[in-house]
Amino acid sequence: MTCWIGLDVAKAVLDGVVRPTGEVVQFANDAAGHAALIAWATPLAPTALVLEATGGYERAVVLALAAVGLPVVVVNPRQVRDFARSTGQLAKTDRLDAAMLALFAERVQPVRRPLTDEATAELAELITRRQQLLAMLTMEKNRLPQTRTRVRRDVQAHITWLERRVAETDDDLRQAIEASPVWRVQEQLLQSVPGIGPVVSRTLLALLPELGHLNRKEIAALVGVAPLARDSGQWRGRRVIWGGRAAVRRVLYMAALVASRRNPVLKALYTRLVAVGKAKKVALVACMRKLLTILNAILHTGTPWHAAAA
Repeated sequence: MTCWIGLDVAKAVLDGVVRPTGEVVQFANDAAGHAALIAWATPLAPTALVLEATGGYERAVVLALAAVGLPVVVVNPRQVRDFARSTGQLAKTDRLDAAMLALFAERVQPVRRPLTDEATAELAELITRRQQLLAMLTMEKNRLPQTRTRVRRDVQAHITWLERRVAETDDDLRQAIEASPVWRVQEQLLQSVPGIGPVVSRTLLALLPELGHLNRKEIAALVGVAPLARDSGQWRGRRVIWGGRAAVRRVLYMAALVASRRNPVLKALYTRLVAVGKAKKVALVACMRKLLTILNAILHTGTPWHAAAA
């Protein structure tokens, strides 16, 4: 019998629900619990075992399930929550979430994507940590003008420490890239594009491992730079971008901002769009999408930047 398993992941426990039987199970979110989950799920031969990305609590169980060949799929929590609302399900508990994940798996049948390997996951953690350090550094610098005497010295000392940690994290990222022949080549390819520096290239390698493996429409939708239609009847709404990977989109925005001035292809695109009346931000989003398409093609073909081919 075809079945789907929804798995709600918490720090300590895993709640599971099977469709269509409605069977309910619970396991500890540790090595022993993962082994018990595998022993229970394997005979069921599920079509998919679906769980949400939960900020890290799901990583160990996903790796354990994938290691034994179970068809595990990690989905976007917002997509599942929107699906739940569409069914009229507003209440939220761990068991209800597991049941909704199982229903989502059965009805939507999400695409199973290749899982991130351990090295890429570690690189992503370093990128995330760098972003956290920079956020704290910005907050402390904003506080500094409002402080006096002893507190001012304390804030200044913290700023100095944070700046040192950012530099050390940058060094860790550089060493991680250099330790991998594949990443080393990919970073060189990405940085061959005018406007792409180490921060952008490393963020893309860590947080967008699909780059170079999808077509231009798929990669644009994944990042969230594909324009979405908002039409109804004869009314034509403004196209907007929405969703996707916000951390990737942030660095891509800054890269497009630089590239619209330094990169001949993107500068020409930006100038042309503004000249025909497009808002500057709309033109910049178009540059983001064009830049992402170029980077995707470069990694796919293994060919460095060449303006004439862009």
